[in-house]
Amino acid sequence: MSSSFFIKSNVASQSAKKGKNTAGLKRKVGGGADGKSKLRANKPSNKHNEEISSESETEGPPVSKKRQPKQDVGYDETPQEKKLRLAKLYLEQLKDEEEKKAEDEPFETELIAGRLQEEVLEQQGKLQRFIAKELITPDPTEIRLLRGHKLPITCLVLTPDDKFIFSAAKDCSIIKWDVASGKKVHKIPGGRKGTEERHVGHTAHILCMAISSDGKYLASGDMNKLIMIWEGDACKHLYKFTGHKGPVSGLSFRKGTHDLYSASHDRSVKVWNVDENAYVETLFGHQDAISGLDSLSRERCVTAGGRDGTVRVWKIAEESQLVFHGHEGSIDCIQLINEEHMITGADDGSVSLWSVNKKKPLSTVKQAHGCHGDAGLEQPHWVSSVAALQNSDTVASGSHNSLVNVWKCGQHYRGLELLFSVAVPGFVNSLKFSSSGHFLVAGVGQEHRLGRWWRLKEAKNGIFIIPLKRKPNSEEPKTTQE
Repeated sequence: MSSSFFIKSNVASQSAKKGKNTAGLKRKVGGGADGKSKLRANKPSNKHNEEISSESETEGPPVSKKRQPKQDVGYDETPQEKKLRLAKLYLEQLKDEEEKKAEDEPFETELIAGRLQEEVLEQQGKLQRFIAKELITPDPTEIRLLRGHKLPITCLVLTPDDKFIFSAAKDCSIIKWDVASGKKVHKIPGGRKGTEERHVGHTAHILCMAISSDGKYLASGDMNKLIMIWEGDACKHLYKFTGHKGPVSGLSFRKGTHDLYSASHDRSVKVWNVDENAYVETLFGHQDAISGLDSLSRERCVTAGGRDGTVRVWKIAEESQLVFHGHEGSIDCIQLINEEHMITGADDGSVSLWSVNKKKPLSTVKQAHGCHGDAGLEQPHWVSSVAALQNSDTVASGSHNSLVNVWKCGQHYRGLELLFSVAVPGFVNSLKFSSSGHFLVAGVGQEHRLGRWWRLKEAKNGIFIIPLKRKPNSEEPKTTQE
Protein backbone atom coordinates (compact mmCIF):
# COMPACT_ATOMS: atom_id res chain seq x y z
CA MET A 1 0.00 0.00 0.00
CA SER A 2 2.58 2.32 0.98
CA SER A 3 4.58 1.77 -2.17
CA SER A 4 1.62 2.22 -4.51
CA PHE A 5 0.71 5.41 -2.79
CA PHE A 6 4.13 6.82 -3.36
CA ILE A 7 4.10 5.67 -6.98
CA LYS A 8 0.79 7.39 -7.63
CA SER A 9 1.89 10.49 -5.96
CA ASN A 10 5.04 10.59 -8.10
CA VAL A 11 3.03 10.07 -11.26
CA ALA A 12 0.55 12.66 -10.22
CA SER A 13 3.25 15.13 -9.55
CA GLN A 14 4.91 14.44 -12.89
CA SER A 15 1.58 14.78 -14.72
CA ALA A 16 0.90 17.99 -12.93
CA LYS A 17 4.24 19.35 -14.01
CA LYS A 18 3.58 18.13 -17.55
CA GLY A 19 0.21 19.80 -17.59
CA LYS A 20 1.70 23.08 -16.53
CA ASN A 21 4.32 22.87 -19.27
CA THR A 22 1.77 22.07 -21.96
CA ALA A 23 -0.39 24.90 -20.77
CA GLY A 24 2.54 27.20 -20.96
CA LEU A 25 3.28 25.99 -24.47
CA LYS A 26 -0.33 26.54 -25.48
CA ARG A 27 -0.26 30.03 -24.14
CA LYS A 28 2.91 30.77 -26.13
CA VAL A 29 1.68 29.23 -29.37
CA GLY A 30 -2.02 29.93 -29.22
CA GLY A 31 -1.99 33.29 -27.56
CA GLY A 32 -3.52 35.01 -30.66
CA ALA A 33 -2.86 38.72 -31.13
CA ASP A 34 -1.59 39.14 -27.61
CA GLY A 35 0.94 36.40 -28.10
CA LYS A 36 2.17 37.91 -31.36
CA SER A 37 2.54 41.32 -29.80
CA LYS A 38 4.62 39.87 -27.00
CA LEU A 39 6.81 38.08 -29.52
CA ARG A 40 7.23 41.31 -31.47
CA ALA A 41 8.08 43.14 -28.27
CA ASN A 42 10.78 40.63 -27.47
CA LYS A 43 12.16 40.76 -31.05
CA PRO A 44 15.27 42.94 -31.19
CA SER A 45 14.95 46.18 -33.22
CA ASN A 46 18.62 46.59 -34.25
CA LYS A 47 21.97 44.92 -34.37
CA HIS A 48 23.02 46.30 -31.01
CA ASN A 49 20.00 44.71 -29.31
CA GLU A 50 20.54 41.49 -31.23
CA GLU A 51 23.96 41.14 -29.75
CA ILE A 52 22.67 41.72 -26.25
CA SER A 53 19.73 39.29 -26.66
CA SER A 54 21.87 36.55 -28.18
CA GLU A 55 24.11 36.65 -25.14
CA SER A 56 21.26 36.79 -22.59
CA GLU A 57 21.10 34.26 -19.79
CA THR A 58 17.68 32.89 -20.76
CA GLU A 59 18.61 31.80 -24.30
CA GLY A 60 22.32 31.29 -24.07
CA PRO A 61 24.27 28.54 -22.33
CA PRO A 62 24.61 28.76 -18.55
CA VAL A 63 27.48 30.84 -17.29
CA SER A 64 29.27 30.04 -14.07
CA LYS A 65 29.32 32.59 -11.29
CA LYS A 66 33.10 32.85 -11.48
CA ARG A 67 33.00 34.10 -15.11
CA GLN A 68 30.15 36.55 -14.50
CA PRO A 69 32.23 39.43 -13.11
CA LYS A 70 34.64 39.22 -16.09
CA GLN A 71 31.73 39.45 -18.50
CA ASP A 72 30.37 42.55 -16.73
CA VAL A 73 33.80 44.23 -16.82
CA GLY A 74 34.43 43.39 -20.50
CA TYR A 75 31.15 44.87 -21.69
CA ASP A 76 30.83 47.71 -19.25
CA GLU A 77 31.24 50.16 -22.25
CA THR A 78 28.90 49.63 -25.14
CA PRO A 79 30.09 50.15 -28.75
CA GLN A 80 28.08 53.36 -28.98
CA GLU A 81 29.68 54.73 -25.83
CA LYS A 82 33.09 53.75 -27.12
CA LYS A 83 32.46 55.61 -30.39
CA LEU A 84 31.36 58.66 -28.45
CA ARG A 85 34.44 58.56 -26.22
CA LEU A 86 36.80 58.24 -29.22
CA ALA A 87 35.03 61.06 -31.02
CA LYS A 88 35.53 63.33 -27.99
CA LEU A 89 39.20 62.41 -27.83
CA TYR A 90 39.59 63.18 -31.53
CA LEU A 91 37.90 66.55 -31.11
CA GLU A 92 40.18 67.42 -28.19
CA GLN A 93 43.20 66.44 -30.26
CA LEU A 94 42.05 68.64 -33.13
CA LYS A 95 41.49 71.49 -30.70
CA ASP A 96 45.02 71.13 -29.30
CA GLU A 97 46.48 71.10 -32.80
CA GLU A 98 44.55 74.22 -33.80
CA GLU A 99 45.67 76.04 -30.65
CA LYS A 100 49.28 75.12 -31.35
CA LYS A 101 48.93 76.22 -34.97
CA ALA A 102 47.43 79.50 -33.82
CA GLU A 103 50.45 80.07 -31.58
CA ASP A 104 52.94 79.28 -34.37
CA GLU A 105 51.13 81.25 -37.09
CA PRO A 106 48.99 83.77 -35.26
CA PHE A 107 45.83 84.80 -36.96
CA GLU A 108 46.83 84.71 -40.63
CA THR A 109 43.46 86.02 -41.68
CA GLU A 110 43.81 89.10 -39.50
CA LEU A 111 47.33 89.68 -40.80
CA ILE A 112 46.18 89.55 -44.42
CA ALA A 113 43.31 91.91 -43.66
CA GLY A 114 45.75 94.27 -41.95
CA ARG A 115 48.09 94.23 -44.93
CA LEU A 116 45.26 94.94 -47.34
CA GLN A 117 44.13 97.83 -45.18
CA GLU A 118 47.68 99.21 -45.13
CA GLU A 119 47.87 98.99 -48.91
CA VAL A 120 44.63 100.96 -49.23
CA LEU A 121 45.90 103.62 -46.82
CA GLU A 122 49.21 103.72 -48.69
CA GLN A 123 47.43 104.34 -52.00
CA GLN A 124 45.43 107.12 -50.36
CA GLY A 125 48.57 108.66 -48.85
CA LYS A 126 47.17 108.31 -45.34
CA LEU A 127 49.53 105.70 -43.92
CA GLN A 128 52.02 106.87 -41.28
CA ARG A 129 54.07 104.36 -39.31
CA PHE A 130 55.48 105.66 -36.03
CA ILE A 131 59.00 104.29 -35.84
CA ALA A 132 61.09 107.42 -35.15
CA LYS A 133 60.68 107.18 -31.37
CA GLU A 134 62.18 103.66 -31.45
CA LEU A 135 65.40 104.70 -33.23
CA ILE A 136 68.64 105.10 -31.31
CA THR A 137 71.73 107.11 -32.23
CA PRO A 138 74.05 104.94 -34.35
CA ASP A 139 77.40 103.84 -32.96
CA PRO A 140 80.13 105.58 -35.06
CA THR A 141 82.17 102.35 -35.08
CA GLU A 142 79.31 100.54 -36.88
CA ILE A 143 79.14 103.02 -39.77
CA ARG A 144 80.78 101.58 -42.90
CA LEU A 145 82.54 103.52 -45.66
CA LEU A 146 82.67 102.17 -49.23
CA ARG A 147 85.28 103.77 -51.48
CA GLY A 148 85.68 103.30 -55.22
CA HIS A 149 84.97 106.60 -56.98
CA LYS A 150 87.79 109.02 -57.70
CA LEU A 151 85.57 112.12 -57.62
CA PRO A 152 82.61 113.23 -55.44
CA ILE A 153 79.51 111.03 -55.30
CA THR A 154 76.57 112.81 -56.91
CA CYS A 155 73.69 110.32 -56.57
CA LEU A 156 72.81 106.79 -55.50
CA VAL A 157 69.90 104.35 -55.47
CA LEU A 158 69.08 101.12 -53.63
CA THR A 159 67.63 98.01 -55.24
CA PRO A 160 64.10 97.15 -54.02
CA ASP A 161 65.41 94.18 -52.00
CA ASP A 162 68.04 96.37 -50.25
CA LYS A 163 70.84 94.00 -51.34
CA PHE A 164 72.68 96.33 -53.73
CA ILE A 165 73.60 100.01 -54.05
CA PHE A 166 74.22 101.83 -57.32
CA SER A 167 76.38 104.94 -56.97
CA ALA A 168 77.42 107.52 -59.56
CA ALA A 169 79.95 110.32 -59.42
CA LYS A 170 81.58 113.21 -61.20
CA ASP A 171 84.10 110.72 -62.63
CA CYS A 172 81.22 109.59 -64.94
CA SER A 173 81.30 106.02 -63.57
CA ILE A 174 78.59 103.86 -62.01
CA ILE A 175 79.44 101.22 -59.39
CA LYS A 176 77.19 98.43 -58.15
CA TRP A 177 77.91 97.48 -54.52
CA ASP A 178 76.91 94.49 -52.42
CA VAL A 179 75.47 95.84 -49.16
CA ALA A 180 76.30 92.80 -47.02
CA SER A 181 79.96 92.46 -48.00
CA GLY A 182 80.65 96.04 -49.07
CA LYS A 183 82.39 94.81 -52.21
CA LYS A 184 82.04 96.00 -55.79
CA VAL A 185 79.85 93.78 -57.93
CA HIS A 186 80.17 95.68 -61.19
CA LYS A 187 81.60 98.93 -62.51
CA ILE A 188 80.53 100.89 -65.58
CA PRO A 189 83.57 103.06 -66.30
CA GLY A 190 83.24 106.66 -67.33
CA GLY A 191 84.63 107.99 -70.61
CA ARG A 192 86.58 111.08 -71.44
CA LYS A 193 85.09 114.10 -73.10
CA GLY A 194 85.05 113.65 -76.87
CA THR A 195 84.68 109.85 -76.80
CA GLU A 196 80.88 109.88 -76.82
CA GLU A 197 80.58 108.05 -80.14
CA ARG A 198 82.68 105.02 -79.23
CA HIS A 199 82.34 104.85 -75.44
CA VAL A 200 79.45 102.86 -73.96
CA GLY A 201 78.52 104.89 -70.91
CA HIS A 202 78.64 108.45 -69.64
CA THR A 203 81.30 110.97 -70.59
CA ALA A 204 80.01 113.78 -68.35
CA HIS A 205 79.09 114.20 -64.71
CA ILE A 206 76.17 111.96 -63.74
CA LEU A 207 73.58 113.98 -61.81
CA CYS A 208 70.75 111.52 -61.13
CA MET A 209 69.73 107.86 -61.15
CA ALA A 210 66.56 105.80 -60.73
CA ILE A 211 65.74 102.10 -60.55
CA SER A 212 62.42 100.44 -61.40
CA SER A 213 60.41 98.88 -58.57
CA ASP A 214 61.14 95.37 -59.90
CA GLY A 215 64.86 96.10 -60.27
CA LYS A 216 64.83 95.36 -64.00
CA TYR A 217 65.93 98.76 -65.29
CA LEU A 218 68.43 101.34 -64.07
CA ALA A 219 68.30 104.86 -65.52
CA SER A 220 71.03 107.51 -65.27
CA GLY A 221 71.14 111.13 -66.44
CA ASP A 222 74.17 113.37 -67.05
CA MET A 223 75.36 116.87 -67.85
CA ASN A 224 75.44 115.95 -71.55
CA LYS A 225 71.59 115.93 -71.70
CA LEU A 226 71.56 112.12 -72.05
CA ILE A 227 69.53 109.43 -70.27
CA MET A 228 71.07 105.95 -70.27
CA ILE A 229 69.02 102.81 -69.60
CA TRP A 230 70.83 99.80 -68.14
CA GLU A 231 69.90 96.26 -67.22
CA GLY A 232 69.64 96.16 -63.42
CA ASP A 233 71.27 92.76 -62.87
CA ALA A 234 74.12 92.63 -65.35
CA CYS A 235 74.55 96.42 -65.84
CA LYS A 236 74.31 95.91 -69.59
CA HIS A 237 73.59 99.01 -71.67
CA LEU A 238 70.16 98.91 -73.33
CA TYR A 239 68.99 102.31 -74.59
CA LYS A 240 69.93 105.95 -74.83
CA PHE A 241 67.21 108.62 -74.56
CA THR A 242 67.84 112.03 -76.08
CA GLY A 243 65.57 115.04 -76.21
CA HIS A 244 66.37 117.24 -73.23
CA LYS A 245 68.09 120.52 -74.08
CA GLY A 246 69.88 120.83 -70.76
CA PRO A 247 71.53 118.63 -68.09
CA VAL A 248 69.24 115.88 -66.80
CA SER A 249 68.80 116.62 -63.09
CA GLY A 250 66.03 114.26 -61.96
CA LEU A 251 64.82 110.73 -62.77
CA SER A 252 62.15 108.48 -61.28
CA PHE A 253 60.29 105.34 -62.31
CA ARG A 254 56.60 105.20 -61.55
CA LYS A 255 56.18 102.46 -58.95
CA GLY A 256 54.88 99.18 -60.36
CA THR A 257 55.54 100.24 -63.97
CA HIS A 258 58.39 100.97 -66.37
CA ASP A 259 57.21 104.52 -67.05
CA LEU A 260 60.12 106.92 -66.52
CA TYR A 261 59.84 110.61 -65.57
CA SER A 262 62.81 112.90 -66.23
CA ALA A 263 63.51 116.52 -65.30
CA SER A 264 66.11 118.85 -66.72
CA HIS A 265 67.71 122.25 -66.45
CA ASP A 266 65.76 123.04 -69.63
CA ARG A 267 62.75 123.48 -67.25
CA SER A 268 60.78 120.58 -68.72
CA VAL A 269 59.50 117.24 -67.47
CA LYS A 270 59.45 114.36 -69.96
CA VAL A 271 57.66 111.00 -69.84
CA TRP A 272 59.21 107.85 -71.37
CA ASN A 273 58.14 104.23 -71.78
CA VAL A 274 61.23 102.10 -71.21
CA ASP A 275 59.61 98.80 -72.24
CA GLU A 276 58.91 100.19 -75.69
CA ASN A 277 62.01 102.40 -75.83
CA ALA A 278 59.68 105.30 -76.54
CA TYR A 279 59.18 108.97 -75.74
CA VAL A 280 55.65 109.83 -74.56
CA GLU A 281 55.26 113.56 -73.85
CA THR A 282 56.79 116.76 -72.46
CA LEU A 283 55.38 119.03 -69.74
CA PHE A 284 56.34 122.67 -69.16
CA GLY A 285 55.74 125.05 -66.29
CA HIS A 286 58.86 125.83 -64.24
CA GLN A 287 60.52 129.19 -64.70
CA ASP A 288 64.01 127.99 -63.83
CA ALA A 289 66.16 124.86 -63.97
CA ILE A 290 64.51 121.89 -62.26
CA SER A 291 66.80 120.53 -59.54
CA GLY A 292 64.96 117.40 -58.35
CA LEU A 293 62.13 114.99 -59.14
CA ASP A 294 60.35 112.09 -57.44
CA SER A 295 57.29 109.85 -57.92
CA LEU A 296 55.47 106.88 -56.39
CA SER A 297 52.64 104.71 -57.74
CA ARG A 298 50.19 107.39 -58.86
CA GLU A 299 50.40 108.77 -62.38
CA ARG A 300 52.00 111.95 -61.16
CA CYS A 301 55.38 113.31 -60.12
CA VAL A 302 56.71 116.14 -57.98
CA THR A 303 59.55 118.52 -58.86
CA ALA A 304 61.69 121.15 -57.15
CA GLY A 305 62.05 124.26 -59.28
CA GLY A 306 65.37 125.61 -58.06
CA ARG A 307 65.52 129.38 -58.27
CA ASP A 308 61.88 129.83 -59.26
CA GLY A 309 61.09 128.96 -55.63
CA THR A 310 58.24 126.57 -56.42
CA VAL A 311 57.37 122.95 -55.83
CA ARG A 312 55.09 121.45 -58.44
CA VAL A 313 52.86 118.38 -58.58
CA TRP A 314 52.39 117.18 -62.15
CA LYS A 315 49.21 115.26 -62.97
CA ILE A 316 50.36 113.41 -66.06
CA ALA A 317 47.00 112.11 -67.30
CA GLU A 318 45.28 115.51 -66.95
CA GLU A 319 48.37 117.38 -68.19
CA SER A 320 47.93 119.80 -65.31
CA GLN A 321 50.07 120.98 -62.40
CA LEU A 322 49.74 122.30 -58.87
CA VAL A 323 52.13 125.06 -57.75
CA PHE A 324 53.40 125.45 -54.16
CA HIS A 325 55.43 128.28 -52.60
CA GLY A 326 57.32 128.33 -49.32
CA HIS A 327 61.13 128.47 -49.42
CA GLU A 328 63.02 131.74 -49.65
CA GLY A 329 65.96 130.33 -51.62
CA SER A 330 66.63 127.80 -54.35
CA ILE A 331 64.84 124.49 -53.73
CA ASP A 332 67.53 121.92 -54.48
CA CYS A 333 66.07 118.56 -53.41
CA ILE A 334 62.70 116.85 -52.99
CA GLN A 335 61.41 113.45 -51.87
CA LEU A 336 57.92 111.98 -51.46
CA ILE A 337 57.09 110.49 -48.02
CA ASN A 338 53.81 109.01 -49.26
CA GLU A 339 51.31 109.80 -51.99
CA GLU A 340 50.11 112.92 -50.18
CA HIS A 341 53.19 114.31 -48.40
CA MET A 342 56.74 115.33 -49.33
CA ILE A 343 59.90 116.88 -47.91
CA THR A 344 62.11 119.53 -49.54
CA GLY A 345 65.42 121.22 -48.80
CA ALA A 346 66.75 124.57 -49.99
CA ASP A 347 69.94 126.62 -50.05
CA ASP A 348 68.41 128.99 -47.49
CA GLY A 349 69.10 126.20 -44.97
CA SER A 350 65.46 125.26 -44.46
CA VAL A 351 63.70 121.89 -44.54
CA SER A 352 59.93 121.81 -45.20
CA LEU A 353 57.11 119.28 -45.05
CA TRP A 354 54.27 119.61 -47.55
CA SER A 355 50.84 118.21 -48.27
CA VAL A 356 49.61 118.08 -51.87
CA ASN A 357 46.36 119.57 -50.61
CA LYS A 358 47.89 122.77 -49.20
CA LYS A 359 49.76 125.49 -51.08
CA LYS A 360 52.03 126.34 -48.13
CA PRO A 361 54.32 124.04 -46.11
CA LEU A 362 52.81 122.17 -43.17
CA SER A 363 56.03 122.72 -41.26
CA THR A 364 59.40 124.41 -41.84
CA VAL A 365 62.67 124.25 -39.90
CA LYS A 366 64.95 127.17 -40.71
CA GLN A 367 68.72 126.84 -40.43
CA ALA A 368 68.22 123.09 -40.15
CA HIS A 369 72.00 122.50 -40.31
CA GLY A 370 73.18 125.68 -38.60
CA CYS A 371 75.21 128.56 -40.02
CA HIS A 372 78.78 129.30 -41.03
CA GLY A 373 80.83 132.44 -41.68
CA ASP A 374 82.15 135.36 -39.71
CA ALA A 375 80.12 137.08 -37.01
CA GLY A 376 77.49 139.28 -38.56
CA LEU A 377 77.94 137.61 -41.94
CA GLU A 378 76.63 134.15 -41.09
CA GLN A 379 75.08 132.14 -43.84
CA PRO A 380 73.01 128.98 -43.35
CA HIS A 381 74.46 125.67 -44.52
CA TRP A 382 72.76 124.62 -47.73
CA VAL A 383 70.52 121.59 -47.53
CA SER A 384 71.90 119.51 -50.39
CA SER A 385 69.85 116.29 -49.98
CA VAL A 386 66.76 114.91 -48.29
CA ALA A 387 65.36 111.40 -47.87
CA ALA A 388 62.20 109.84 -46.46
CA LEU A 389 61.42 106.39 -45.14
CA GLN A 390 58.22 105.78 -47.09
CA ASN A 391 54.93 105.79 -45.18
CA SER A 392 56.63 106.58 -41.88
CA ASP A 393 57.37 109.52 -39.61
CA THR A 394 61.15 109.42 -40.27
CA VAL A 395 63.03 111.71 -42.67
CA ALA A 396 66.65 112.83 -43.09
CA SER A 397 68.57 115.78 -44.49
CA GLY A 398 72.19 116.36 -45.48
CA SER A 399 74.36 119.42 -45.92
CA HIS A 400 77.99 120.49 -46.33
CA ASN A 401 78.44 120.83 -42.57
CA SER A 402 79.42 117.11 -42.59
CA LEU A 403 76.27 116.04 -40.77
CA VAL A 404 73.25 113.93 -41.60
CA ASN A 405 70.25 114.95 -39.52
CA VAL A 406 67.50 112.41 -38.84
CA TRP A 407 64.12 113.96 -38.04
CA LYS A 408 60.84 112.82 -36.55
CA CYS A 409 57.68 114.11 -38.23
CA GLY A 410 54.78 115.11 -36.00
CA GLN A 411 51.38 113.51 -36.34
CA HIS A 412 49.80 114.37 -39.69
CA TYR A 413 53.25 115.73 -40.65
CA ARG A 414 52.82 118.91 -38.69
CA GLY A 415 56.18 119.65 -37.09
CA LEU A 416 59.76 118.35 -37.30
CA GLU A 417 61.83 117.26 -34.31
CA LEU A 418 65.55 116.46 -34.55
CA LEU A 419 66.27 112.92 -33.36
CA PHE A 420 70.05 112.76 -33.81
CA SER A 421 72.89 113.78 -36.11
CA VAL A 422 75.49 111.52 -37.72
CA ALA A 423 78.93 112.86 -38.61
CA VAL A 424 79.96 112.13 -42.22
CA PRO A 425 82.79 114.45 -43.35
CA GLY A 426 82.06 116.11 -46.69
CA PHE A 427 79.16 117.29 -48.82
CA VAL A 428 76.19 114.96 -48.33
CA ASN A 429 75.04 114.94 -51.97
CA SER A 430 72.57 112.04 -51.81
CA LEU A 431 70.57 110.21 -49.14
CA LYS A 432 68.45 107.05 -49.34
CA PHE A 433 66.67 104.97 -46.70
CA SER A 434 66.53 101.23 -47.21
CA SER A 435 62.98 100.05 -47.83
CA SER A 436 63.21 97.92 -44.66
CA GLY A 437 64.26 100.95 -42.62
CA HIS A 438 67.30 99.11 -41.23
CA PHE A 439 69.92 101.48 -42.63
CA LEU A 440 70.48 104.85 -44.28
CA VAL A 441 72.94 105.38 -47.15
CA ALA A 442 74.74 108.69 -47.70
CA GLY A 443 76.67 109.60 -50.86
CA VAL A 444 79.45 112.01 -49.83
CA GLY A 445 82.01 114.05 -51.73
CA GLN A 446 84.55 116.84 -51.39
CA GLU A 447 82.34 119.11 -53.53
CA HIS A 448 78.68 119.93 -54.04
CA ARG A 449 77.09 117.75 -56.70
CA LEU A 450 76.09 120.72 -58.89
CA GLY A 451 79.26 122.82 -58.72
CA ARG A 452 82.58 123.64 -57.10
CA TRP A 453 81.71 126.52 -54.77
CA TRP A 454 83.65 124.94 -51.89
CA ARG A 455 86.07 122.08 -51.52
CA LEU A 456 86.52 120.09 -48.30
CA LYS A 457 89.96 118.52 -48.62
CA GLU A 458 89.58 116.44 -45.46
CA ALA A 459 86.46 114.75 -46.85
CA LYS A 460 86.50 111.34 -48.54
CA ASN A 461 84.57 110.56 -51.71
CA GLY A 462 82.55 107.51 -50.75
CA ILE A 463 79.36 105.91 -49.50
CA PHE A 464 78.49 105.74 -45.82
CA ILE A 465 76.13 102.97 -44.66
CA ILE A 466 74.53 104.11 -41.40
CA PRO A 467 72.72 101.40 -39.39
CA LEU A 468 69.36 102.37 -37.90
CA LYS A 469 68.91 100.33 -34.75
CA ARG A 470 65.84 100.30 -32.58
CA LYS A 471 65.50 100.34 -28.82
CA PRO A 472 65.58 96.88 -27.23
CA ASN A 473 62.16 95.26 -26.71
CA SER A 474 60.56 97.83 -28.99
CA GLU A 475 57.06 96.94 -30.16
CA GLU A 476 55.84 96.64 -33.75
CA PRO A 477 55.54 100.17 -35.23
CA LYS A 478 52.03 101.53 -34.87
CA THR A 479 50.20 103.07 -37.79
CA THR A 480 47.68 105.86 -37.98
CA GLN A 481 45.10 107.01 -40.48
CA GLU A 482 44.70 110.70 -41.06
